[in-house]
Amino acid sequence: MKARIRACPGGTSASKTISILLYLIHRAQSDEVPTLTSVVSESVPHLKRGAIRDFKNILIAHKYFDPKRWNATDNIYTFETGSQIEFFSADSPDKLRGARRQRLFLNEANNVHFDAFEQLEVRTKEFIFLDWNPSNEFWYYTDVKIKRDDVEEVTLTYKDNEALDEEIVKAIEQRKNRKGWWQVYGLGQLGEVEGKIYKGWSILDSIPEEAKLVRRGLDFGYSNDPTAVVDVYRWNGAFILDEVFYRKGASNKQIADVLLLDESDEIVVGDSSEPKSIDEIRSYGVNIIGATKGKDSVRFGIQYIQDQRIFVTKRSVNLIKEYRNYLWMYDRNGKPLDPPKPESGLDHALDAARYAIMSLRSRKRETSSDDYDKGIQEFLQNTEQAIHKKGLGVPATNYDDYNQAILDNFLERGS
Repeated sequence: MKARIRACPGGTSASKTISILLYLIHRAQSDEVPTLTSVVSESVPHLKRGAIRDFKNILIAHKYFDPKRWNATDNIYTFETGSQIEFFSADSPDKLRGARRQRLFLNEANNVHFDAFEQLEVRTKEFIFLDWNPSNEFWYYTDVKIKRDDVEEVTLTYKDNEALDEEIVKAIEQRKNRKGWWQVYGLGQLGEVEGKIYKGWSILDSIPEEAKLVRRGLDFGYSNDPTAVVDVYRWNGAFILDEVFYRKGASNKQIADVLLLDESDEIVVGDSSEPKSIDEIRSYGVNIIGATKGKDSVRFGIQYIQDQRIFVTKRSVNLIKEYRNYLWMYDRNGKPLDPPKPESGLDHALDAARYAIMSLRSRKRETSSDDYDKGIQEFLQNTEQAIHKKGLGVPATNYDDYNQAILDNFLERGS
């Protein structure tokens, strides 16, 4: 590619990011005069789990990486030639308006605002790479491609990635019958992915001070899937989701250590399909219960969450990725299943969030008054058992006040 703006839209597993980084590393290693290259993405967490990780893996695999040349504070690598590659986020105004550079790589450009691109572009001397999955139209199509004469575009797909594992190729091609998905992620063409489950969530820089932690969700994984922990906050009538943990191979003791780290005694709602794990984690002092499940509980939970205002912290990289790629399943003829069923595989943090949010719903609105009153009476008649099981303990002066306090706690928590 020779133009100033080098656009690389494409499908999944097309090696867009890896290939661009390989090229930028090669240029930095070949410079006769030192240059500065900036790699920019939507947030620092996104960079650390994406481009920075890929960059280091490339250098290590080729035996180029020298730890002494990596500035971990500023995320800058200095090559033997004196050239540098730096990594920073598009949500840093001082960086956007800071030093000039020779080269720029805007990673997953569709998640970066147009004004950030403009601030970076006017401070870049040589060329600019953009990459993204073309799941929807954004500023590149409306303000760059059709309005400038210095743009070159190449579309990449999984077939351009000669190093791709055959099993991944098969998994991608299994979705050929899904027209919208295949157009975007298979063929790398601009489209609108059909069947996206959640829409309209907003990203927050951080958790506001006035937000209140009300629940913690836990989805178990180990070898093939990650364990996910998501904290749920209430804020101005909305929920804030904050990814706390997302990792494969975590033991129950390690999970418990994570949950006890901030000394929060808020109830943790875990996947009830693993009661032994819940019991073991409880034995370490974690206030944990199993999620309530039943017929259509997943679909009903999704519907409930769709009706809420949801915010996600920008550090919740895996949760954001799941949100953007959580889709309804389609049959072999390309039609949605009836009843609807979500795809599994990229839903671990979403499941954790769903367990937590669904445990906060008031049961009173969903049962008859007689059933509700009966449930309350059964709860009060088994006070000590309920306290032990739910971890509820409140100060009281007499038995009636004690029962009333427990009832208030019970109703407040909606558990």
